[in-house]
Amino acid sequence: MSALSLEHVSHAFGDLLAVDDLSLTLEHGEVVCLLGPSGCGKTTALRVASGLEPLQQGRVLIEGEVVAGEGRERPPEVRSVGLVFQDYALFPHLTIADNVAFGLRRLAAAERRARVADALALVGMAASAGAHPHMLSGGQQQRIALARALAPQPRVMLLDEPFSNLDARLRQQVRDDTLHVLKRSGTTTLMVTHDPEEAMFMADRIALMREGRIVQLGTPANLYYQPVDAFVASFFGEINSLEGFVEAGEVATPFGAVAADGFAEGSAVQVLIRPEALHLSPVEDGFPLPPHSVAVMAARLMGRTSLVHLRSLELPEGAPHFHARVPGRFLPPENQRLAVALDRAQAFVFPRDPARAGG
Repeated sequence: MSALSLEHVSHAFGDLLAVDDLSLTLEHGEVVCLLGPSGCGKTTALRVASGLEPLQQGRVLIEGEVVAGEGRERPPEVRSVGLVFQDYALFPHLTIADNVAFGLRRLAAAERRARVADALALVGMAASAGAHPHMLSGGQQQRIALARALAPQPRVMLLDEPFSNLDARLRQQVRDDTLHVLKRSGTTTLMVTHDPEEAMFMADRIALMREGRIVQLGTPANLYYQPVDAFVASFFGEINSLEGFVEAGEVATPFGAVAADGFAEGSAVQVLIRPEALHLSPVEDGFPLPPHSVAVMAARLMGRTSLVHLRSLELPEGAPHFHARVPGRFLPPENQRLAVALDRAQAFVFPRDPARAGG
């Protein structure tokens, strides 16, 4: 029995179809991210799952129980879901312990105190039980919001952009803490984010959405290395884009030929190459330039990686330039010639004109 299932869910706001026949199943203990650009329908899908948005079409099941659909619409408070939003919505006049206890009013006092203590210990905030929200940092407030959502022991946790109000450095630490809390508690989690790096960090599986539909569902590695189309490939970061035609099952690029399996001879295609797929090495003075050489236009240290702007020596002046991303410090001077080796596992071929592509 799955922890959460959305079956053929559609939802419209007037003439705008926000969610279009979406089906998604989460297994127990799994963290799944709904990922996509703004307006793709991911938050609407989450709100339908929670009961904050009434179901218009389809079904929502939690542990096999229909909570929406078939003439039934159970309110959020009886669905046994935990909710954490961008705005943590802590009550400023209540202590941290009282904030966490807010959803436990039906429990006996002793059990309520025990649940609060367990939830605060789980998020590493037991020492702050008597504090008030204004005394805590943004990251600490986020942990309290998570503790409050976990305290009722929900069957499913729903997170809507929970880290978006934190600065970049704090966000990394808090999402790391959150992931380990969710895994330790074994809580099934559906999380919404527009940040692909965050989704890859948090998720066992990612459902990438576009215009109300799931475009691809799979593990982070599956979406990154086996994208089903150009949208998926380009959503996970910067990409070098070229165009060409299929000849003898391959398409030529300035960095070597790339296999074009499944395309008819002569098909017009788009080749997408990740910057880290271009492996650079210097050409020693006095040696002839190898095939697929490039000239450096600029190089910038980006922290953990270096970004190198390149001009292909096989293309005419004025042709689009390319980016390579190299681990660590790699800052060759302008105009230096470099050899390029292409990692074909990170080069993807898609139809430029789908009507002309074979396969």
